Amino acid sequence: MTKTVHHWIGGKTVEGTSDRWGPVANPATGEVGTRVALASADEVDAAVAAARAAYTTWGTSSLAQRTAVLFRYRALLDAHRDEIAAIVTAEHGKVHSDALGEVARGLEIVELACGITTQLKGELSTQVSHRVDVASIRQPLGVVAGISPFNFPAMVPMWMFPLAIACGNTFVLKPSEKDPSASLRLAELFAEAGLPDGVLNVVHGDKEAVDALLVHPDVAAVSFVGSTPIARYIHTTATAHGKRVQALGGAKNHMLVLPDADLDAAADAAVSAAYGSAGERCMAISAVVAVGAVGDALVGKIRERAEKIKVGPGGDPSSEMGPLVTAAHREKVASYVTGAAAEGCEVVLDGTDCVVEGHEEGYWMGPALLDKVPTTARAYQEEIFGPVLCVLRAETYEEGVALINASPYGNGTAIFTRDGGAARRFQMEVEAGMVGVNVPIPVPVGYHSFGGWKDSLFGDHHIYGNDGVHFYTRGKVVTTRWPDPADAPAGVDLGFPRNH
Repeated sequence: MTKTVHHWIGGKTVEGTSDRWGPVANPATGEVGTRVALASADEVDAAVAAARAAYTTWGTSSLAQRTAVLFRYRALLDAHRDEIAAIVTAEHGKVHSDALGEVARGLEIVELACGITTQLKGELSTQVSHRVDVASIRQPLGVVAGISPFNFPAMVPMWMFPLAIACGNTFVLKPSEKDPSASLRLAELFAEAGLPDGVLNVVHGDKEAVDALLVHPDVAAVSFVGSTPIARYIHTTATAHGKRVQALGGAKNHMLVLPDADLDAAADAAVSAAYGSAGERCMAISAVVAVGAVGDALVGKIRERAEKIKVGPGGDPSSEMGPLVTAAHREKVASYVTGAAAEGCEVVLDGTDCVVEGHEEGYWMGPALLDKVPTTARAYQEEIFGPVLCVLRAETYEEGVALINASPYGNGTAIFTRDGGAARRFQMEVEAGMVGVNVPIPVPVGYHSFGGWKDSLFGDHHIYGNDGVHFYTRGKVVTTRWPDPADAPAGVDLGFPRNH
């Protein structure tokens, strides 16, 4: 081991004391040159205590003070975006250009947080009754926590902590132990921007650390992004301990292609959305539903494009798709392809025999394409989270939409068509939280909210945007009367209060 990733507590690096460590590999080489400290419940408690102490002053700090720090932070992130992207590539494996895009999308939320003064404006109604005014305000919750996934080690944490901190909360982040270094660098840069010690803390760990956050009496709310089974567990456990929870789960995102669609544009979009970041995106298109007679032509165009994708190390500028994050995940993804034919799928592209010269020990898998996939196939029923695209056939628009709506997931979906009426009908009828019309990955901009339906979201709030501000604050209504000295005494009145 040449590097150890420690915790960030109270504004400084804190070495792990639990004597438990996790390996962090370079997915392109298979080399394990880094280890990460895995926090015990005591270390989580120390991080929460630092956040609780910091909240006594940060929670009452002025909006001007908070936004000044956030603007400096935004400038530092912009200056260091290439460095952060390189860290992501080294530990996650995605190509550098994709990692830069991740940082850019995270910066959108920091920019949103810089405008928190507008987001936290309250409401005032004057003279609701004689000399009575009513005001609605929003206040921070206190200490809040975030648990983020491996696939976006920079972006998803930035979907959480900048907005929470802008609202006046303090934060404890538990990033994925598979690629932990980006989160630590984000915390260091926030401190450099002038964030007071303890406002943002980072503890690395596994289930022990997660469980400690879920039951901690001083944690008021938990944000989570990950798989559906874990999202359900997070929601169930944390709400049972009185916490507010937003838990974003898994996905099986469908793309409906109608007969009138531009098939070249649809094929380009399907390939980009299915194989970008090696399919390790919760918004990846993993199922294309071809309507009518377009299936064969569409599959041919997808295959033609997918075969040309260059798989290689993320640091190589010529690479278009990097490795999968771990050897175990690579084997799991490959199993969906090797067992596909036996379940009735037509294997158009295999992808499991991919080898990159000079990097033979990397966790490689090429693009895989399965056609005429039955809905009973494991490759269709489960979230694969890898470069495997399933194509299903439907005779009509109605059949295609019914197929999509039958899925237990409802994260994102897309339709490709030239028919505005069909597109409008689709966006109203499809059961998903995010919809693209001729847009394959409909990730909303920062000032809207990100989140799915059904088994893709547990909790009432989506992440970032107005939903994020509401999640990290709670409402309070203040009713005020300032009587005039000349008013006669009101006297005792045991009746129910009424306006007049």
